[in-house]
Amino acid sequence: MSSITTPTIFCEQQFPLLPVTSIADALEFYTHKLGFTVGFTWGDPPTMAGVNLDKVSLHLSSNAGATSSASVYFIVGDADELYEFHQSNGVEIAVPPGDRPYGLRDYNIKDPFGNILGFGHYQYGTGPAIEIERVDVPVRLEKRLAALLKDLAEHKGMTIDSCLEETLLHTFEPWGDSVASPHTKRTLQYIEQLKKKHGIDYDTHGSYRFVEKEKE
Repeated sequence: MSSITTPTIFCEQQFPLLPVTSIADALEFYTHKLGFTVGFTWGDPPTMAGVNLDKVSLHLSSNAGATSSASVYFIVGDADELYEFHQSNGVEIAVPPGDRPYGLRDYNIKDPFGNILGFGHYQYGTGPAIEIERVDVPVRLEKRLAALLKDLAEHKGMTIDSCLEETLLHTFEPWGDSVASPHTKRTLQYIEQLKKKHGIDYDTHGSYRFVEKEKE
């Protein structure tokens, strides 16, 4: 038995993977016969594709066509943390963790029945560089909030500037009835710890009521 404590696991999505003999034929069937829409294709010629039915996604792979086993892919908060837990429990690792060209860091394990389970988290730093010019902007922040931001940026391996930029860009993006968040559930859990650490007792609308203390 492992002595490592079971980590808190946040799973954002899962993608069943079905083996097919031809991506082109599979897409023809799923889109024209079953009413799915194409989410993506990977490779040239494609060896993997994703099809969507409302909010449900299904992955198709011609690389898995020769096997009778099934696969499921899980998007998690921290694949490396989960990998350490699985490895410590003696789980058979089919593919070790690695940064993939499709924008995920992931690994695969094999269950006792031959099924493959993949676990990965998104890496948003992939893709071509975006050349920018930064300018100095006079910014003053609430003292406790500034302390939280400093800790958060350090936790995410970012500068305070880039952490602010990430937050701003996400607040400009609509997400359902709200806006997108740059933070995973795991990071949000850490932010709650930082709020307690720095004594932040106001809510997200607190800035509307901020009044600066008079200087002595």
